[in-house]
Amino acid sequence: MKRIVILGAGTAGTMMLNKLSKALDPKEWKLTIVDKEEDHYYQPGFLFIPFGLYKKEDVIKPKSNFFPKGAEVIYSPIDRIDADQSTVYLQNDQTLNYDYLIIATGTEIIPEEIEGMKEELWHTSIFDFYTVEGAVALAEYLKDWEGGKMVLNIAEMPIKCPVAPLEFVFLADDYFKKKGMRDKVDITLVTPLDAAFTKPVAAKSLGGFLDEKDINLVTEFNIGRVDNEQKKIVSWDEREVDFDLLVSIPTNMGSKAIERSRLGDELNFVPTDKHTLRSEAHENIFVIGDATNLPSSKAGSVAHFESDILFENLMSAIKGEPLEASFDGHANCFIESGGGKGLLIDFNYDVEPLPGKFPIPGIGPFTLLKETRMNHFGKMGFKWLYWNALIKGRELPLEPQMSMAGKEIPETEKQETKTLNLN
Repeated sequence: MKRIVILGAGTAGTMMLNKLSKALDPKEWKLTIVDKEEDHYYQPGFLFIPFGLYKKEDVIKPKSNFFPKGAEVIYSPIDRIDADQSTVYLQNDQTLNYDYLIIATGTEIIPEEIEGMKEELWHTSIFDFYTVEGAVALAEYLKDWEGGKMVLNIAEMPIKCPVAPLEFVFLADDYFKKKGMRDKVDITLVTPLDAAFTKPVAAKSLGGFLDEKDINLVTEFNIGRVDNEQKKIVSWDEREVDFDLLVSIPTNMGSKAIERSRLGDELNFVPTDKHTLRSEAHENIFVIGDATNLPSSKAGSVAHFESDILFENLMSAIKGEPLEASFDGHANCFIESGGGKGLLIDFNYDVEPLPGKFPIPGIGPFTLLKETRMNHFGKMGFKWLYWNALIKGRELPLEPQMSMAGKEIPETEKQETKTLNLN
């Protein structure tokens, strides 16, 4: 019997397990999924915990709820992968041989990478919200906080869900307004980027929201250390930003197992063909979600779109056929902006977020790059869709490739395109 091993039972790995279980003959193929934890986290929900909109129990369910019957499930940390021998070694002393391997080991924050970050102020005046523990601790802190300088700092890119920092400061603005203490809180977003977001059109729009909400923006700040005594972050070029409360998004890195296996780059992300999702180094290894080094967002929507492409290409590989399905970097993100409103962006490798209607041209119901109540409902309704359809690998009415239908191309881009065509 042949075997496919999936490393990681988060969003991406669980989707792949469900898709493959429906397509492969269990008499011919054994499906094995490995993860170190038995709980599944709805990670987009972490953002809402600090502001009392979600509780811890709203974002956690047993992983076993989402596994298909017949799959072999192993709960154990991964020791290493011997790609040349097609073997995975687990820390529980099990050894797994595979015909095909899917790496879906994700990414995690590593605060220890920043000098002074995880010292005496950690989870007392310095918090993260990319872990459920950090989000819950921050929620408790904010209940009694009397105000001061709140700084949100992004250590370096890439990070999981690149729009989450913006969402956090937008929700913080709304939270303190509702508490009647917005005038007592100075909010600053500190980023290594040269703008509020990675894409120029979206950055201009989102930067405008920061101005409207009186949120300060410090750009091109590459954090070197945290001064716990003086309560300030210091960049490598010795710029300083004072804080009373620091909300940190530390360095994001891939699994230590990838490092031990010598399969990753300097951040432990696996070099992956950005279209086929096959490992650049090994033909029987595919990579999905946050574990890849792709120039796409590390977000749940990306993992969903990738899963359709990876499934097609893995089935082609099994049949000995060329890998013809191509991932275009499609990402689709709701951005909660506070006050019961939200934005939506839709983009890929080659096309940055543009205004327009989504998914039905001229109708919507969602509006791209514009703050609307319907976008907020889409964001809040996604949790139901996630638990009941997406994670179970069910087909959703969105194609993996991004569509230009309904999008409005700015006049400057139209002129540039026309000039290129003439040349």
